[in-house]
Amino acid sequence: MTEHLPATPHPALDEPAPNGLSRHGADASPPSAPAAESEDPSRRRPKPGERRAQILQALAAMLEQPHPERITTAALAARLGVSEAALYRHFASKAQMFEGLIDFIEQSVFTLVGQLHQRVEAGEMAADAVAPQMVALLLQFGETNPGMTRVMVGDALVYENERLQARMNQFFDKIEAALRQALRDRFLAAGDPAPTAQAAIQSGVMAAFAVGRLQRFVRSGFRLRPTDHLAESLVLLSR
Repeated sequence: MTEHLPATPHPALDEPAPNGLSRHGADASPPSAPAAESEDPSRRRPKPGERRAQILQALAAMLEQPHPERITTAALAARLGVSEAALYRHFASKAQMFEGLIDFIEQSVFTLVGQLHQRVEAGEMAADAVAPQMVALLLQFGETNPGMTRVMVGDALVYENERLQARMNQFFDKIEAALRQALRDRFLAAGDPAPTAQAAIQSGVMAAFAVGRLQRFVRSGFRLRPTDHLAESLVLLSR
């Protein structure tokens, strides 16, 4: 009988997130963009990096609209109450803004993956739980960061620079590779005669499940949560 999976550390961590962005908690409200500001130089100037973070937070918040129009720099500037020129003082292009969000996604998710391995090393979690918990944390991250999920599945990148989609493809390749390694270790420990082949098959299924759940979340206008019936699904995937 399959054991119940250990609880996954929630991707909404309390400590500051990379790039100055805040991770959403499970019960947190969607991030609100900063109040519109005048560019009057007499007003307080943002600290170094603060304006970049505000721009990325505003972009993520705009992406959280269930069926948004294509986001333009004009609309983003209007939301922040600044000129488009002010945006370009911090980012060379809109593609670079999306790259900032992708950096946040990569750093957040792979930091959490690293924490799973630390828990195994500390004896707090069984090694064979790493792969399913990796899927769980990816889906939890997507659910609590819907704007980021639109970037992850490429929905927000359709009309953007193709290198952005290539980076997200590489992200999921890395996820599948991490799943494959974790599963290979599990099959080796179990004495499976073909651990590499078994790991390749199962990691592909797990990765496809995760991507499918995230895509369904976006297509439903964030109505169908990627973590619905997650525990039962992970048991089936782990057989």
